Amino acid sequence: MTDPITPPPTQQAPDLPISQPYRTATLGSRKPVRFELAPDGAQQRALAAVLDITAVRNLRFKGELRQTGKHDYTLEARLTAVVEQPCGITLAPVVTKIAEDVTRRYLADMKVPEGDEVEMPEDDTSEPLPEVVDVGAGAVEALALAVPLYPRAPGAALEEAVF
Repeated sequence: MTDPITPPPTQQAPDLPISQPYRTATLGSRKPVRFELAPDGAQQRALAAVLDITAVRNLRFKGELRQTGKHDYTLEARLTAVVEQPCGITLAPVVTKIAEDVTRRYLADMKVPEGDEVEMPEDDTSEPLPEVVDVGAGAVEALALAVPLYPRAPGAALEEAVF
């Protein structure tokens, strides 16, 4: 099993509360790298602050990073968590259980479009192969995408506005 490394300063993820980087140049081609992230309470509180929600509990990000093809890598993982955030109408706490499968494909020959306007690719799981794959950053991104945008407490409804 490959141990996580600390990336060089130019490759540091932004100030994320969870980080577990792997340098792609040192990953083996035969065995997948298995990982399981289970952040402690302080990291989950910091993650809630980053995501601007009330709380994150029971976060787990478990999976593997393996070589696919000659120079490409695939990350497959399962994200589970419980998040709490205020209702968009009443501000009452709303608790949501999250369980998502996460797939990211890191492609060595993927071209990065240049210019101001970039067309979104159909395959949103693919991205250019970085020198360092941070599975912690992947967990943060997956959780941010899974958190409900407009949580509603049971029985909460918008009333008709009368002017």
